[in-house]
Amino acid sequence: MDSSESYPPASLQEARTYSALDRPTKVDRQIFISPTADNPALLDFLEALPHVLKANELREIVDAIVQAHQRGKPVIAGIGGHVIKCGLAPLLIELMERRVLTAVAMNGGASIHDFEVATLGNTSEDVAASLESGMFGMVNETGAAMNAAIAAAAGENMGMGAALGSALLKTGAPYSQQSILAAGVRLQLPVLVHAAIGADTIHMHPAVDGAAIGQASHLDFRILVTVLKEFGDGGVYLNIGSSVLLPEVFLKALNLARNLSSERVENFTTVNLDMIQHYRPLENVVRRPTQKLTGRGYSVTGHHEIMVPLLFQLALAKISREGK
Repeated sequence: MDSSESYPPASLQEARTYSALDRPTKVDRQIFISPTADNPALLDFLEALPHVLKANELREIVDAIVQAHQRGKPVIAGIGGHVIKCGLAPLLIELMERRVLTAVAMNGGASIHDFEVATLGNTSEDVAASLESGMFGMVNETGAAMNAAIAAAAGENMGMGAALGSALLKTGAPYSQQSILAAGVRLQLPVLVHAAIGADTIHMHPAVDGAAIGQASHLDFRILVTVLKEFGDGGVYLNIGSSVLLPEVFLKALNLARNLSSERVENFTTVNLDMIQHYRPLENVVRRPTQKLTGRGYSVTGHHEIMVPLLFQLALAKISREGK
């Protein structure tokens, strides 16, 4: 028997319809992109973007940075080593000089790349080329100089970031103007290094002092807690290129800031900006800290060498336009 006899095709003649004028919709032509003239100003470009999805979020993140700057609230960048390797240190230093960026937290890898750029003018060796021989990361100059600075920090009650930056300035590192560590000392802004013992090449060096690393890095953690105590009601934290370490550090530091503060640390903005979205930044930076109406978290996916300059140049343009 033909199946059409048991299951005859449905007739659409009785199908119900209603007017498009009564239909709720998600997209209206008014949100479409507005083509601009050739070579538009940055803010004209931003406004011309479609008013939808990540374009709207980009506008909101820019506004959050601008408003934090205007109100004197912390704007903190947590960076992994890739941010340095993408050549973004000069931009972050400019933001520090203009007090748009008020603190930088970095993992140990970022501190090594920053230190090597300042002293050698280059960084980032070919891991595969040296791993088989056991010589990966075993350059003498970097390990000796960084470990000496960290060991000295223990006796001077300095954090790791300040110790490394001070060493660069004291020794006259030839390219220190491109060092975030050196800029932190020069500008008296917190640049904090959060080390994981065994994760960084300088931990393999004969001069390593594990106790000194722990003491100096823990002091930087405590400074981050102090910064985050002022974070409520308008601060901004951007996690850029750290998939595990800094999201964990940020969550614990924020918790301790709330524990120690007499006022609620809430109503702030967090952003995870990376080439792909990982579980831990999404949970520890974007979602958990801002849940229960205590702020807004954003995730932006893109290459650092494009997205970080775009985001901050838009913020600088808006600050300049508003004269603050």
